[in-house]
Amino acid sequence: MNGWITILGIAFIFFATALGSAAVYCFKGDLPPKLQAAIFGFAAGVMLAASVWSLLLPALSQAENAWGNYALFPISVGFLLGGALIVGFDRILHYKINPSGALADGRARKLFLSMTLHNIPEGLAVGFAFGGAYVLGTAAAYWTALGLALGVGIQNFPEGAAVSLPIKSSLGNPHKAFLFGVISAVAEPIFAVVGYFFAAGLQFLQPWLLSFSAGAMIFVVAEELLPETQRNASGAIGAWGAMLGFVIMMALDVLLG
Repeated sequence: MNGWITILGIAFIFFATALGSAAVYCFKGDLPPKLQAAIFGFAAGVMLAASVWSLLLPALSQAENAWGNYALFPISVGFLLGGALIVGFDRILHYKINPSGALADGRARKLFLSMTLHNIPEGLAVGFAFGGAYVLGTAAAYWTALGLALGVGIQNFPEGAAVSLPIKSSLGNPHKAFLFGVISAVAEPIFAVVGYFFAAGLQFLQPWLLSFSAGAMIFVVAEELLPETQRNASGAIGAWGAMLGFVIMMALDVLLG
């Protein structure tokens, strides 16, 4: 029974993102400019809230336990490295991928990379929870881990939409956008399994990984998403989309803990 609870929890975090990515099929043809601005703003808000509530605050809390008064060091270094990695990966992919390739658009590449990186520490966190439950061997520990997985999965639904909808706007192809949304989610169950088997040994990396992912996401928000909300002089629509995305993601993070 406990094994099935573990499998269910790890599978749920993947399928929730995939389901959110399917939002691209709710819109036919090209999106109107104002709707595009709202979607890019919403994606930016979701990513900003996820960076703060799901990544930076937990990273700081964990770093304080290990680093004490120097807790800001791993957070700051990890954060800056996250942005640097997006730049480095984007340049590598720019030269490796044919200009007509699926990820030739720079915005699509960076959004895909940042969301994939964001899913790594989330997957590890779920894996750590189930690995700890296995060590404890109690039903309560398993149900607590499942609760965490359900919370992460519910949060993943708007995240799936936040990555696939802007990519659809960039590529003009809902099938490719959905596919990249699903691929970005694959990292989560993979690293959940890693976290499950290395629950004790990898805990010390969590502050670095969390802040690293936050840096990658905020870099993409600042460089790509927010400027896009003003590309067609859409006024405050993009800003309100960002506000709405931030509030929704913040509420999910706080309520689902």
